[in-house]
Amino acid sequence: MANTKNDIISQLQKDILQWEGYRPPPAGKRKLVGLGPVEAAFPNGVFPLGTVHELVCANTEQAAACGGFVSGVLSILMQNGGACLWISLSGNLFPGALKAFGMEPDRVIFVNLTRDKEVLWVMEEALKCAGLAAVIGEMREIDFKQSRRLQLAVEQSRVTGFVLRNRTDKMGSTACAARWKIRPLPSEPVDGLPGLGFPRWQVELLRVRNGQPGNWIMEWSEGKFRPVEKELPEQQKQMAG
Repeated sequence: MANTKNDIISQLQKDILQWEGYRPPPAGKRKLVGLGPVEAAFPNGVFPLGTVHELVCANTEQAAACGGFVSGVLSILMQNGGACLWISLSGNLFPGALKAFGMEPDRVIFVNLTRDKEVLWVMEEALKCAGLAAVIGEMREIDFKQSRRLQLAVEQSRVTGFVLRNRTDKMGSTACAARWKIRPLPSEPVDGLPGLGFPRWQVELLRVRNGQPGNWIMEWSEGKFRPVEKELPEQQKQMAG
C-alpha cells in the first residue's frame, strides 16, 4: 500500500510540474534555451515555457538591462518563427536595439499604454493567442489574483509570458513560476577601453517554484548567452552588491 501511495504522489508531482511549464524533454531531444547553469536551477534542468516569469528591477538602469536580457531569451524562443507582443509603459524601448540580441523588430508588435490596468488586460488577452511565441508586459504592480489570471491564460495557449516590474518596494506573492532580478554589469574592456565589450548582467533567481534560487553572471556574445565564471574586479563587485 505504501508503494502505491508513493507512486501516486510521484505521478501527481510530475503532472503538476508539466502543468506549470516544466516539461521534461524527450529522450535524446533535450531542448535548452542556452542559459547554462541558470537553466540547471529549474526542475528537470529545463527553462519553463508556457508559463509566466516575473522580472523585478529597482530603477531605469536595471529596467533597461532587464529588457536586454529578455530580448536575448526571446531571440532563442523565436528561432522557429512566430511573433511576440511587447506592451510598454515607459515607451523607452528602441526597436532597432533589439537587433543586438538577435531579434528582428518587424516580428515584434509594440503597444504603448499608460496604466497597469490596461497592460494587464492586454497581456491577458494576448496570452490566450496560441500564435504568439511570447508576451512581455511592463507594469509597476501585480498581485496574486492578477498573476493567477495570466497563468490560467498560458495554461491553455502554452505562450510564455514575461512581466517586467520597475518597482521593488512591493514584492508580494504571485503565481509566476519564477521571480528574477537582472542588474547591469560593466562589460569586459577591449584593448583597455571600457564600454566596448559584450553586455553583461548579474542574474538572480530570487524565487523559483520547485527549483533552486541562485546568482550568476551572464554575458551575451556571438548571438548566445555565456556564463562568466572568473572573479569580478572590485568595481564590478560593488555594482553587483
